Amino acid sequence: MRVVLQRVRKASVSVHGAVTGEIGPGLLLLVGIEPEDSPADIDWLCRKISLLRVFNDDAGVMNRSVMDAGGSVLAVSQFTLFASTRKGNRPSYSRAARPEISRPLFDHFVAALSATLGRPVPTGVFGADMQVALVNDGPVTLILDSRSPE
Repeated sequence: MRVVLQRVRKASVSVHGAVTGEIGPGLLLLVGIEPEDSPADIDWLCRKISLLRVFNDDAGVMNRSVMDAGGSVLAVSQFTLFASTRKGNRPSYSRAARPEISRPLFDHFVAALSATLGRPVPTGVFGADMQVALVNDGPVTLILDSRSPE
């Protein structure tokens, strides 16, 4: 699994002009899933995301997690995170998991992250054409990959 994590002042996701999920200060997660991903990948990402210290403390040092800061999390499925641009000019998405695999894993990820955080994690609509709006804070943008944990 691959997650692009952005610290935001606010973020929302809409489908056909209707907001399906929105948050105030917290984290926007763009989530890509590969066919080989498993619950172990979800567990690693949930721990990492919930404990990652990317929010400022009183001294202005990034020393607080989203849980410490009382922030919210918005998760948006994004199969394009596994695009290959190696050949030609049209991206190939063959590394992205098909919907019958990725949808249950995305739903499991959202449920597990909600349980870890102790609060709901709003989302977009899986597989829909979504519009994501955000005010990036910092900016702080990180890429987490369960296949390449650092």
